[in-house]
Parts: sequence; C-alpha cells; structure tokens
Amino acid sequence: MTIIIAGTITVDPAKRDAALAETVEGMKATHAEDGCLAYAFSADLIDPAVVLLYEKWESAEALASHGRSDHLKAMQSKMGGWGITGVDIKKYEIASEGPL
Repeated sequence: MTIIIAGTITVDPAKRDAALAETVEGMKATHAEDGCLAYAFSADLIDPAVVLLYEKWESAEALASHGRSDHLKAMQSKMGGWGITGVDIKKYEIASEGPL
C-alpha cells in the first residue's frame, strides 16, 4: 500500500526562504532512503507564509524507518526557528493508483 503525506506548514513569511533552504540536505538524504518515492518541501506561489509538504512512500514500514532517521531529527530541530504558526498535514493510504 502506498502512503502519501501531504499538507501545509504556516511560517513567518520573513523566514520562509531560509526555512526552505534548511530542508535541502534533509530532502537529499530522504530521497536516498529505501521506499521513498517522493519527498519535497516547496513554497506556495500565492501565500508567502505557506510551505507545502509532499511525501510518497512505498510502504508504512518505509515511512516508519524515515521517522527514525537522524536526518529527519536534524531537520525537525531546525523547524523551531521557522516561526511556525500552523500545521495541517495528513496521511493517506492509497490502495491503487493509475494514470489520470
């Protein structure tokens, strides 16, 4: 079963670009993880306070392994400086997928 994690993190608009820059090393390390199909933090092009998160995992086990990774813990420690004012992130379990 494929797992999708998607949502938004609302941050201090003055800190968003720096926050996104801080995700690059963690994104690179996560892309190298077994079972990672996609992993991205990106800027919302309309709202300067919003960071978008999208993850796609081959399995719940792969996602759980990611949750224990040192690079995720390091990235999470940096998030305290982002001026976070809101988080809306959901987990989706996908039973099937195909072309649109």
